[in-house]
Amino acid sequence: MLKIHDELRRGALINCTKLMKALEVSRKTVVRDIAFMRDRLDLPIEFDAQIQAYRYTHPVNAFPTVHVTEGELLALLVAQRALQQYQGTPFHRQLAVAFEKLAGGLRDRISFSPADELRAVSFRNIGLGKTDLAVFNALSGAVLRQEEVTFDYRKPGAGRKTARHVHPYHLANRENFWYLVGFDLERGALRTFALPRIADVVVTKTRFSRPADFSPEKFFSSALGVLGGSGDYRVVIRFSAVVAERVREREWHETQEMRELPGGDLVLEMRLGALSEVEQWVLGWGADAEVVAPAELRDNIRKTAAAMAAKYGPG
Repeated sequence: MLKIHDELRRGALINCTKLMKALEVSRKTVVRDIAFMRDRLDLPIEFDAQIQAYRYTHPVNAFPTVHVTEGELLALLVAQRALQQYQGTPFHRQLAVAFEKLAGGLRDRISFSPADELRAVSFRNIGLGKTDLAVFNALSGAVLRQEEVTFDYRKPGAGRKTARHVHPYHLANRENFWYLVGFDLERGALRTFALPRIADVVVTKTRFSRPADFSPEKFFSSALGVLGGSGDYRVVIRFSAVVAERVREREWHETQEMRELPGGDLVLEMRLGALSEVEQWVLGWGADAEVVAPAELRDNIRKTAAAMAAKYGPG
């Protein structure tokens, strides 16, 4: 249909016979596509018996590939602004090109400039992860082709790197940070690797098969952010009325349940597989958050609070 549109725009004398040869399709396909363009896409196509050819009855600036509502258009513009979180990865260029293609199909119906239309909308992600583009390219290709990789990895706080041999299953952007989820062959278990800590990636060209039962949604389902686990913790946190509204405004985890208390306090309950991330998250709320359960998490917070009090003690 795009080819037919281009021919009609430049005024070429085209009919079913010529289009069948040019496009290598049947007459039925040509007739069907022209009917679709005329009846469904509202393009002004008619067959001129005098010249034995199809033509546009009036100029058409662009092929109407997309039909959107005003709300969908705004969402499209917002998405264009959100591309900044993919800066420095191959996805940024691909998404930008895709956006331009979608926008191009709208220009004959709606005129807009993302820079002008969205001055009142902005995105600011604090702590964007820094990812080496060469590392990202190598890993993304290995994930798509299901090829084993080796690389050096430095765990947080570790002084040296260790060699890893991994089946790369999935790349995930979580909390503005890129992670690789893969099966560590030497450790015999799934592991999560932060891309900024990966170096010297080698794609071995040895193929593997990703397990049919693996899914990123399932893998991250027990995590508050990135680090899941095999545990089953019922996490209960009480928030003061000062921050209750801020807590209520967000979806923190798919298992969350909230309960209002007299006086404006709020109780948040979640089911998580590990406690390390939720501990850091609770500490971020300061004295406005109190861990009710589990006891292990409450004890960890108490120890951390004591250490902080000693550090910020008198004098």
